[in-house]
Amino acid sequence: MSDPSDILIEIEDLHFSYGDNKVFDGISLRVPRGKVVSILGVGGSGKSTLLRLIGGQLRPDRGCVRVNGQVIHELDQKGLYEMRRNMGLMFQAGGLFSDLSVFDNIAFPMRELTDLPEEMVHDLVLMKLHAVGLRGTVGLMPSELSGGMARRVALARAIALDPMLAMYDEPFAGLDPISLNVIAQLIRTLNDALGTTSIVVTYDVSESLKVVDYAYLIHHGRVEAEGTAEALWNSQAPYVVQFLHAQPEGPIPFHMAGDPYTRDLGLAG
Repeated sequence: MSDPSDILIEIEDLHFSYGDNKVFDGISLRVPRGKVVSILGVGGSGKSTLLRLIGGQLRPDRGCVRVNGQVIHELDQKGLYEMRRNMGLMFQAGGLFSDLSVFDNIAFPMRELTDLPEEMVHDLVLMKLHAVGLRGTVGLMPSELSGGMARRVALARAIALDPMLAMYDEPFAGLDPISLNVIAQLIRTLNDALGTTSIVVTYDVSESLKVVDYAYLIHHGRVEAEGTAEALWNSQAPYVVQFLHAQPEGPIPFHMAGDPYTRDLGLAG
């Protein structure tokens, strides 16, 4: 990762807040080309926000987000549009168009961003659905899918155009154990077969660390730990141990910071 040309995404001293809520406090990380990198952290640690910053949906308060050598928040509308053509995003909530069939959901980016003939679009859609095991849903509407099925369709749409960068926001949520393992392996296989770079945002430790090349653990707006799966499993850092082994006690609090409970209840003390 020392050669700059090997780095697809570089985030340097990134600061970002939602109003008074500071999400990132000088976070820095790099994603090498052709690798699968996981962003781990508890709920509310900013994992999804990081993807929005990479995709240009949000602008940092300070610092730099560079993708393929270009500073995302310095691009004009046309430049950002061109960059996004090379990105695929699986939204945390799926984000399927409720009024379009499964087929049309996956065909949508193909029709909008390419001049492919409809016959080829048809074959490509079936290929993507077959990859996630849902070719039989081609004529269904999103409302007719289970939650787990909808997420798999969303994954198929994210890889519809074989993007340079594929970002998966909680791809394992709502999946049964078999589907979860299959999708994790699929992300790995597609990444290697297509030469894609993948970012997997998740709190699912066991599955993500089986397939990633590198992982970052973020908390309180900073990178608390990073390394290969083996390095993280062998780490003795209190934060890493608590998170990876799901321990209730440790440096990661269960309660969000706030005023004393007795004060909220109007009690003295």
